Amino acid sequence: MPQTETTVPSSTPLLAIFTDFDGTLVELAETPDAVDVPEALAHRLEQTAREFDSAFAVLTGREIADIDRFLSPLQLPIAGAHGTQRRRADGFVEPVDPSSLRDAKTIADALAPLLIAHPNLLLETKQGAVALHFRQAPELEDTVRTAMEEALRSIGDFSLVPGKMVLEARPRGVSKGDALRAFMLEEPFVGRTPIFIGDDVTDEDAFIAAQELGGIGIKLGEGDTAARMRIADVASVHALIQGLGDIAARDREFAPVH
Repeated sequence: MPQTETTVPSSTPLLAIFTDFDGTLVELAETPDAVDVPEALAHRLEQTAREFDSAFAVLTGREIADIDRFLSPLQLPIAGAHGTQRRRADGFVEPVDPSSLRDAKTIADALAPLLIAHPNLLLETKQGAVALHFRQAPELEDTVRTAMEEALRSIGDFSLVPGKMVLEARPRGVSKGDALRAFMLEEPFVGRTPIFIGDDVTDEDAFIAAQELGGIGIKLGEGDTAARMRIADVASVHALIQGLGDIAARDREFAPVH
């Protein structure tokens, strides 16, 4: 008796999902530690990652350890500090350039007097990057920019990147876009179509990278962007991630049977 094949047409290509964290997976907060992480978020991300064969990564300005703490016990592939740090899907964490570590400390030390004068500013020192938050003192934006530019004057390989109520110093040639491209060269991402979801100026490089690789950039909220699609809010991001996971699970269930 001849064999038969039963299929249901797939609604999606083979996808790789990339997402920002603050302002995308969680609402922005006054300070980095004050974010409210929904209790079900880690479980939802774990389910979706499983349906995409672990081709699900977070690209964030935070350090890898921060994301692990918020999503514990889940440990996803992560590009931290805007790509300065990267943990691959196989769990290997690429070493941070020692010169970037030294330069980040030099920048942080140069900013110390500003923090003493304005204690409502928040300095976030990372492995290889430095962020100065002024969400609690928006009137100090120009002061913060001047201080950051001065701190970088003697650091030739760092550049200043603006974000939402924050200015970040990071090594030149490092970005979320570079991190996305690196993931796409590795299993289980290779050969898939990338989708990147983000909300900030620092996400633009990743929107561009995803789209140059044949995928889609999705920007949360208003503002000029290279992304070709938009999404309304964090709740919609959660719904999209869950929906994509559900479709992948259905496609897996109805995969060809020989």
